Amino acid sequence: MNPSGNIVLLTGATSGIGLALTSHFLRHGNTVVAVGRRLDALAALQAAHPNTLYVRACDLAQRAQVDELVHYLEREHPDLNVLINNAAVQYNYDLLEGEDVVFRTEHEVQINLLAPLRLIGLLLPGLAAQPRAAIVNVSSGLAFAPKRSAPVYCATKAGLHVFTQALRYQLEATRIGVFEIIPPLVDTPMTAGRGQGKLTPEAVVAEFWPNFVRNRWESNIGKVKLLRGLLRLAPRLARRLLKTS
Repeated sequence: MNPSGNIVLLTGATSGIGLALTSHFLRHGNTVVAVGRRLDALAALQAAHPNTLYVRACDLAQRAQVDELVHYLEREHPDLNVLINNAAVQYNYDLLEGEDVVFRTEHEVQINLLAPLRLIGLLLPGLAAQPRAAIVNVSSGLAFAPKRSAPVYCATKAGLHVFTQALRYQLEATRIGVFEIIPPLVDTPMTAGRGQGKLTPEAVVAEFWPNFVRNRWESNIGKVKLLRGLLRLAPRLARRLLKTS
């Protein structure tokens, strides 16, 4: 992919990996449509980049809001050529004893899996009309070895990983590249108070960027490289290590 001159839609753009991706794409001469739920964070982001960034408030769990976002893009940014599905939520709970289990499980599925699939399905015709386009899905190392405390989060990321592979097969004869960022535990608001040895969002983006420019479809970030190697050599050990992470 060309590192500059793209029109990028980025979900979950106001913090964590999304904010780091937003900053990186803007620094390299791209235009970004930043999507989030927090109006104050979106306003601050737009104030910092008034000429190259557009913001849209959208709750990705609400189908009508996703559809309105797509209508806005078709109207205002018909030359959109990069879609980055980054937004995600993770709840840690016990399915037997946790409160609001039904809401939490459905919310995770809506945000982490169904929203990316809906955006991809609705935006594919426009992306296919561009000289060069890309879809970037952010999954997780937990797609390969789940942890006990976040069963639905892990399931959604596993589903997104497999979908990304299959989508790549379907689009391999087109001008749309299908990328996947597979990070380990990253220091974001979502992971506050969880785990140790977290990678910074900026380090995730720095490792992804050369792969994006060189059309390397999968970016196994940081410790995920070790995890996938361990899963081949000692799968029981790898799963045991991740089980209580």
